[in-house]
Amino acid sequence: MNKKRNVDSGRKSARPDYIQKTISQKSSGKRSGKVFFPKTLIKTGGIIIFVLLLGFAGNKFFLSVSKTDSGKVKAVSASGADEEKEGRIIEKTKKTKEIKETKDVVEMKKTKEINFQPHCVDSTKPENLISYTNIEVDGNVLENIGDYKADGDISFNIGQDYTEVDGIVTFRGNSFRDAPSHGYADMTDFRLDKLWSADTGSLSSGSAVWTGSGWTGQPLMMKWPKEVKAHMNMTEKAKADDELVEVIYACMDGYVYFLDLRTGEKTRDPLYLGYTFKGAGALDPRGYPIMYVGAGYNSNEGTAKVFVVNLLDCSVMYTFGDNDEFSLRGSLSFFDGSALVDAETDTLIYPGENGILYLIRLNTKYDLNSGTLSIDPGRTVKWRYYGTRSSTESFWLGMEDSAAIYKGYIFMTDNGGNLMCLDLNTLQLVWVQDTLDDSNSTPVLEIEKGHLYLYVSTSFRLGWRSYDTATVPVWKIDAETGEIVWHTDYECTTDDGVSGGVQSTIACGKNSLADYIYVTVAKTSDNASGVLACLRKSDGSKAWEDSSSYAWSSPVCVYNKDGSGKVLYCNSTGDIRLLDGKTGKQEDVLSVSEGVIEASPAVYDNYAVVGTRDCKIWGIRLQ
Repeated sequence: MNKKRNVDSGRKSARPDYIQKTISQKSSGKRSGKVFFPKTLIKTGGIIIFVLLLGFAGNKFFLSVSKTDSGKVKAVSASGADEEKEGRIIEKTKKTKEIKETKDVVEMKKTKEINFQPHCVDSTKPENLISYTNIEVDGNVLENIGDYKADGDISFNIGQDYTEVDGIVTFRGNSFRDAPSHGYADMTDFRLDKLWSADTGSLSSGSAVWTGSGWTGQPLMMKWPKEVKAHMNMTEKAKADDELVEVIYACMDGYVYFLDLRTGEKTRDPLYLGYTFKGAGALDPRGYPIMYVGAGYNSNEGTAKVFVVNLLDCSVMYTFGDNDEFSLRGSLSFFDGSALVDAETDTLIYPGENGILYLIRLNTKYDLNSGTLSIDPGRTVKWRYYGTRSSTESFWLGMEDSAAIYKGYIFMTDNGGNLMCLDLNTLQLVWVQDTLDDSNSTPVLEIEKGHLYLYVSTSFRLGWRSYDTATVPVWKIDAETGEIVWHTDYECTTDDGVSGGVQSTIACGKNSLADYIYVTVAKTSDNASGVLACLRKSDGSKAWEDSSSYAWSSPVCVYNKDGSGKVLYCNSTGDIRLLDGKTGKQEDVLSVSEGVIEASPAVYDNYAVVGTRDCKIWGIRLQ
């Protein structure tokens, strides 16, 4: 891929330590649930019947799976004495969804079910950029892709309905990839304060040394219900703390770290898996204690793969993806993207840099009361493609981003300059847009006036388009047709293995920032410089720019309860910068590293967490 390496010669970005040191020296929401009551005039008989029915239900006890109004699955229990206790896992998560009923929220509710019928136009016909696709079902390659039949209909609602748990469960929060912050920051002084730091380490693989946290490197966060924690291998102190938010951070030293958001103390021992983890990983959106995390590079343990981890005891339940013979990219099997799970069909959805999209029926069994959890992966579907420009030298196959999904359609960029819209239920490409270069920017979905759009950009791979400078567009794209609505261009430089352009994922403003998007563009004037650009959603015009050292880290919008917003981002000289989202005014700058910050922060209420390449995880308080 562009930013990180010549893949087939073994160079991988979130660069190894020796590159990082060289570059460092050079560059010296919550939904408010309304309860609707029947009219006050109710007949006495009706009340008696209602009470009797409640009493009858109270004598039953069961753990089952039921649908929410968004079609997702969650654990439910009903019993006389235990109903309130078991209901906490649902009730607590519902409370986290309260959102101030601003005009923007009302508008989102109106557009919850939009008219969305994706199709191609002449300029986005799949055959323009994709030569062919193949489908494998349980090890058998279909002779005719038209014969594929889905085993259950996959359909996602809007991003804010992806999960009801209290936390951040995937890269940028949900299936729209538009929620890297959770809750409200309640800032008054607009200051960044260091709260704590925790040490990480390094991992050697051949001639490469991977240190600390790399790209994309976003932490996950979860406020586990007490009933779930009771069966976890946490410290007794962590189990007893009802306000505990656990930070779960997969790092490049081969460990997954578990920390208290407020103090940085260990909530349990680190989990050693022995592979470099550059991506964010993902937690199960149903609140099940499962983590899905993919290795970003091979190690002395073997070829990179995906791990499915039981977070009750931190055991590995399943692995896949290593040396997959269905891949058209040889032995490469890196996984930097962050998975999504369709709760309705119990399906893990995971694109890989090996050029395969995996759809795995998990057959999950989780008993909240006994604390038992298992998966029994069943039907496994793999989809692959080959581009008209693909080769071993350029425009490589493979998805290194984290896919976005709406209804039954998945949106993915790839290493070969393709932005693809794929029907998950037929595995037929709907449209493909040319993104010019090695694209690592995760597409972000946004509903505007009842229509769905994508915001995305690309990087600059040395030698594919140019050996000196190249144009890097930031695009707004019609998600229904793949057509470009507007683009704002930046002229960027690059290095081999340390790419310029956009490695980050765009932040879409909401509330008071609803008119803007925010994107970090690397190497805009030279190899050390970059900007955070604030662009207007309406036409892509520049509202303001903040110039500093370049950034691969993705910006995060954080909000107070009144809807006012600030923008947080990290750069390659170890600074965390806090800016006013409307004006670009610098509120504060906090230096936490002498080296590079490639990872993207996540924000829970007024706490931010981010890892650095110099082997630290930092907890920051937004004052």
